[in-house]
Amino acid sequence: MNLIYLTQLRYISSHSASITRPHRIIYTRLYPTVVVKPDGSTINIRYNEPRQIIKLPLNIWTLSEAERKHRLELRKPKQKIKYEDDIEDDFDSKRYLNFIKK
Repeated sequence: MNLIYLTQLRYISSHSASITRPHRIIYTRLYPTVVVKPDGSTINIRYNEPRQIIKLPLNIWTLSEAERKHRLELRKPKQKIKYEDDIEDDFDSKRYLNFIKK
């Protein structure tokens, strides 16, 4: 029995992926994902894990000295504020006895 394998001869350039779909025999599942760059710009990509958004990290050493100090200050944990309850209770229930119905 003669098996005939059909192959498609294609002339692929770097522009073909942006014009047509990727030509594969087996397609992997790719999920639409938004990538956020450190400058705030976004790119829509297809990612192999189901994520909605990916935020790229910011290289802190490319910032100016003042911006670097501000970013490092934001990373530190917030200090908890302690509230002191200083409530003076001068409520006298005997003043309201005349309002109670018997």
